[in-house]
Amino acid sequence: MMTLYHYPYSQHARRVVSLLEAAGLPYRLHPVDMGKQEYLTDEYAAINPNRQIPTLIDGTVIIHESNAILRYLCAKHGLDDWYPADLARRAAVEQWLDWNQCRLGPAVVDIVLNTVFMGEDGDKAAIARGHEKLTALARILDDALAAQDYLAGDTPTIADLSVASNIFHLGFADALPDRPNIRAWFARMSAIEGFRKSLPEKQAA
Repeated sequence: MMTLYHYPYSQHARRVVSLLEAAGLPYRLHPVDMGKQEYLTDEYAAINPNRQIPTLIDGTVIIHESNAILRYLCAKHGLDDWYPADLARRAAVEQWLDWNQCRLGPAVVDIVLNTVFMGEDGDKAAIARGHEKLTALARILDDALAAQDYLAGDTPTIADLSVASNIFHLGFADALPDRPNIRAWFARMSAIEGFRKSLPEKQAA
């Protein structure tokens, strides 16, 4: 059975859980307490030298990056609904996966890490920078959802799961984008049972 090294307040880990649950794939969670810095231990570094969450172990296969894990699961298990074979839709999925990781992700970290998890030690300049970036990025995302229900068409894909994990994360800092198409899309994502099952049982402290 696959093992996912996981922390419930990691948006990267949650997006993998979303797919595992939505696809009904058997797995077990191996909790890594980031609050106690268990990700910095030598034991975890032996599994993931990046010392980040998540890591998926599937037999002899070990994968670290969350979006790479999503792609791997889809390829291995033939999850064409989540990772379309059609070239145009696949290209859209790849585009949004990269956009989420390279553009939206850093803004989310700036806002949530420094507002919520760092407390009084949070970097105020980073928070301001994150909100400035988010304003522009939310406009891009909202425009992309104006003419279709999901990022790559009429059905959700791993791109939606990936982006939705970051949008949910912004809620910890009361920073959810207040744009109509994003709100409607996020409501659709929140209705997906696999996505709901990935969410932490309580809000971050």
